[in-house]
Amino acid sequence: MLLISYICPLLLLPRSCPPVPHVLISNLVTVDLISIFEQEYRALRPRAPIPPIAVRFRRFTSLNTTIRLREGKIFVSLSDLIEGAPESVIRAIAHILLAKLYKKPIEPSHNVRFKRFTTSAAVTRQTELIRHARGSKKYTGPQGHFYNLEEVFDSLNTRFFGGLLGRPDLTWSEGMARRSLGHYDAAHNTIVVSRVFDRPSSPRYAIEYLLYHEMLHLKHPVKMRGLRRCVHSREFKADESRFPQLREALAFLKRL
Repeated sequence: MLLISYICPLLLLPRSCPPVPHVLISNLVTVDLISIFEQEYRALRPRAPIPPIAVRFRRFTSLNTTIRLREGKIFVSLSDLIEGAPESVIRAIAHILLAKLYKKPIEPSHNVRFKRFTTSAAVTRQTELIRHARGSKKYTGPQGHFYNLEEVFDSLNTRFFGGLLGRPDLTWSEGMARRSLGHYDAAHNTIVVSRVFDRPSSPRYAIEYLLYHEMLHLKHPVKMRGLRRCVHSREFKADESRFPQLREALAFLKRL
């Protein structure tokens, strides 16, 4: 499965990929919606015959949307969060998916329209609610073999936040992840730290920095600047620079 990097990910599935498992499938959508895909197909490939197109709404845990070509037929799966979206948004999604499928340039106007829809306050809030309701978070707990994340959190909270930061769920990752050392999941109000740090050779300041960085996401939530998500704002970076052993911590992380 190839991930296409939009604010709301659109997924391009290999031709041999089976249907996505573990989702509930609704009835086929109306002919009018299929006609939008046919029109966008014709605009992108004016001389090619239009193949059969099947479009379904699925109960994904986010706005993920997929398209695949199998045995000469196009299969499209749309998140049911898109139901009720304006026709212009559906048309933009159809254009983007088909353009990626056939390696065609994406028209900027469609890209902008899609991003405006997915980054709107109403859609963002609904997406977070759905992720929380439908998604699941694997929770192994804050107690590790050598470090307790709750103890580290409380210490940092006192030193840098005056003890005023509400403590989210804290958990070590299941595996020894090195690509994702830590992250804050706003939908489940959970900070996850890679278990690769839970060993005697890991200096405490490295774990403190990593957890401090994720705690700053609680203090400085993601903001939208136009169509762009601002994850690390100027205020975020200013607070991050206050960590006394920042240079040593970053050097340690690079060696992992």
